[in-house]
Amino acid sequence: MRKLPEIKDKKLTAGSSEIGKATPHESAQLHLKGKALYIDDIVAPQGCLHAYVGMANVACGVLNSQDLSAVADANGVVDIITAADIPGHVDIGPVFAGDPLLVESTISYFGQPLFAVAANSREAARRAALLGCADISPTEPWLTLEQAQTHNKQVRPSHSLVKGDSATALAEAVNTLTINQRVGGQEHFYLEGQVSLAIPQDNGGVLVHSSSQHPSEVQKLVAEVLALPMHKVVVDMRRMGGGFGGKETQAAQWACLAALLAVRNQKAVKLRLARSDDMTLTGKRHPFVNQAQVGFDQEGRISAVNAELNGLCGCSPDLSDAIVDRAMFHTDNAYYLPAATITGHRWFQNTASNTAYRGFGGPQGMILGEQIMDDIARSLGKDPLVVRQANLYGQNDRNITPYHQTVTGVDLERIINEVVESSDYWARRKAIRVFNQASLKSGGRYIKGLALTPVKFGISFTAMFLNQAGALVHIYTDGTVQVSHGGTEMGQGLYTKIAQIVAVELGLPLDHIQVTSTRTDKVPNTSPTAASSGTDLNGQAARNAALTIKQRLVEYIVETYQVEALDITFNNGKVSWPKHQISFAQLTQQAYMARISMSATGYYRTPKIHYDRAQAKGNPFFYYSCGASVSEVEVDTFTGTYTVPRVDILHDVGESINPAIDLGQVEGGFIQGMGWLTTEELVWSQDGRLQTNGGASYKIPAVGDTPKQFNVALLQNSKNREATIYHSKAVGEPPFMHGISVWCALRDAIWAAGGETVNPQLDTPATPERVLWALQTAKAGHAS
Repeated sequence: MRKLPEIKDKKLTAGSSEIGKATPHESAQLHLKGKALYIDDIVAPQGCLHAYVGMANVACGVLNSQDLSAVADANGVVDIITAADIPGHVDIGPVFAGDPLLVESTISYFGQPLFAVAANSREAARRAALLGCADISPTEPWLTLEQAQTHNKQVRPSHSLVKGDSATALAEAVNTLTINQRVGGQEHFYLEGQVSLAIPQDNGGVLVHSSSQHPSEVQKLVAEVLALPMHKVVVDMRRMGGGFGGKETQAAQWACLAALLAVRNQKAVKLRLARSDDMTLTGKRHPFVNQAQVGFDQEGRISAVNAELNGLCGCSPDLSDAIVDRAMFHTDNAYYLPAATITGHRWFQNTASNTAYRGFGGPQGMILGEQIMDDIARSLGKDPLVVRQANLYGQNDRNITPYHQTVTGVDLERIINEVVESSDYWARRKAIRVFNQASLKSGGRYIKGLALTPVKFGISFTAMFLNQAGALVHIYTDGTVQVSHGGTEMGQGLYTKIAQIVAVELGLPLDHIQVTSTRTDKVPNTSPTAASSGTDLNGQAARNAALTIKQRLVEYIVETYQVEALDITFNNGKVSWPKHQISFAQLTQQAYMARISMSATGYYRTPKIHYDRAQAKGNPFFYYSCGASVSEVEVDTFTGTYTVPRVDILHDVGESINPAIDLGQVEGGFIQGMGWLTTEELVWSQDGRLQTNGGASYKIPAVGDTPKQFNVALLQNSKNREATIYHSKAVGEPPFMHGISVWCALRDAIWAAGGETVNPQLDTPATPERVLWALQTAKAGHAS
């Protein structure tokens, strides 16, 4: 057989209009009609039991014993389990130990599950779970950073990034500042809460439907808890009603409990947490307490930074090592730091273990970099934008990060220049200053603020082994295609983009492609859908699988029809070569009759990345996703309330696979980031009980909080040169950090209200109370 050119050559790729097309989300109509099936919508097998957990009523203590007789006697109860009933592993920590499925002895947070009960209805299970009697010896919970530091209790060791001699550079700096910052956490508030449905199988195994971003990890942990080999456990995940990181590791506990009860009773078991319990029992975005010393010259150019990032991790490691690392990686944001020492600490608290959340620590580090820029500008009497532009990466070979990666492929200067122009930044800055001066003269009730902040976010899992993906593609004899891959759909449009990718490679209309649920028996050993890498990884894997089959089809045509491979085209469901054309369906029928395999797996692993954590040096990121936003706020200085009348965002997504989905991700990411920094306040009582455990007390942004003028655009002609899928860039997490511009604009307004004399300290979330307190401090300082 003749050696054929590789199918990946450009001349052999299919002609298709699917890439770059604003295709609707593949489940959009199902969502609209209420017909999209989530786990609680799946018709459960006959006799399905419902499970719930009995919870600790202290945040810290020792469990001496439990009396569960009243639970057993409750109406409808079928089974009860405690830690002693677990046949395999009790600890389900995803990376490091510390997360018991049920308490054995030590209670580490309020509400921690002590036992689980199965009953014939959800209401019966919930009622019975309240009847447990536990003998607990309580101790004082540690809830603050200061308590953890006093007892020197961390969940993982501290770690530092070092570039140059920051101590000497600080000592020699023309100007220095000390910056302190407290950054709040954030509840995921996914629309679909934690839920699992486990169905025992006749082979002694179990099928688990889990609302999880990481089906393979759920499979592994269920197998370990049940003391089963992994091939006896299948996890199926079609769609989540939101995840945002909260279902990367913390969906596993509920799947394990449902699976254990299902196997014990040989009946299907569903476990769905109520919203208030979901919020109490699951971790949040890590709060941070940041501190930095910065040296700079009279132009505002930074010469040195010495920063300490204190992540409040909750009661166990979970993913905190990597989360605090990413915060450290993003303290520089878009700015070159000639000398830097950045240290991250991982502190213990008696709260549910904090976990992944959109941005994965990056926002908590990036916001420190943005405060540094603002504070330098105010100390020098300059506009913060001027200082930001003076410190950008890419100017005169200023492109080495604190972790020693060279920054390439970014368009920061161009992005900022374009959004400055499109937002009329300088004209509005002048108009806002005139407005504020006039307002102050007449009593100063309303004050405006304006801020521009950039985003530079590294794309890849910082745990190198996770940067891999698999896919499975089947082509049927009617020319239709089924695709399975390791990514999970949580509303972000991953399945839509995967279908577009396979459609373009095979030259088919989009309705010929069906992306099926993510199942561990189809694609094994998958990575979580996280780190903004879902399309980067799974899209490449699906493309490789499709190209493998396409190569076989091309070889068949070449040998059967004696044509040149380069003359064959696949387009719009037709396969053509000189003087000949057949439908794709006809080709697949012929290939089947010729015994050509039309099923293939695809695999992809991210190239060029490496990181030596012991040396804190390497290239942890394949590329960077960048953008910039301009936010304007108007503050009522009498009450601290405020509005965000206008926001302009320009974001680089490379060559967009689906502009409609990408724009939606930018818009939604911004709103969620704005909520983190403004309205979403988490409050615990002194005994460690979460007080903000529902929509009535925890305030996510509503439709009315959307800026009245909300201008969002994707950067055209991106200079992304890395071999990403069709030169697109990730879009899941980076837009979240555009919300930082709202917080910076609030500080700008408070600075103006104080006569531009007092640099405001504004902890997050910047609730009206905190804004009012900062205004009072600024006004008092100005008066004195």
